[in-house]
Amino acid sequence: MTTLVLTVVGDDRSGLVAAVADVVGNHGGNWENSQLAELSGAFAGIIEVSVPAERADELRAALTVLDGLLKVAVHTGTVEPPLGTARPLTMQVIGNDRPGIVRDISTVLGAHGVSIDKLTTHIADAAMYGGRLFEATVVARVPASVDLDDLTSELERLATEIQVDVTLDT
Repeated sequence: MTTLVLTVVGDDRSGLVAAVADVVGNHGGNWENSQLAELSGAFAGIIEVSVPAERADELRAALTVLDGLLKVAVHTGTVEPPLGTARPLTMQVIGNDRPGIVRDISTVLGAHGVSIDKLTTHIADAAMYGGRLFEATVVARVPASVDLDDLTSELERLATEIQVDVTLDT
């Protein structure tokens, strides 16, 4: 089996998921994992499919039928290296919204060699405070060589600097 990772984006409307699923299914593919969302009138997603190796090119070509409906990019997936001695990290971030929060946090994580597996962000009105509230969840892997105390200290320093609350679960 070959793993293909599809990224899709287009104007939101009904039937988009069914259109992709039909092409995948009609060409021997199996829809395995996905993250799909409507954001500001656009539909966007990433989809992992498996397909018999001899049908991968056929599926790639067939996805072009979606042109005009969705922009589809196809990437060949790779086998993930085993987690090994990397440690899981889940982090919650919440605070008043301002530009740069994701940049600042991801910069600290990247400087420590932390690999982000999943990042989810959300902005909500904070009616009691008259502003907007930023919330994020980060699921990541921390290499065994990284000192968790140093990483935690740097994230706490950053949280104070950018005025957000950061909760770590290691």
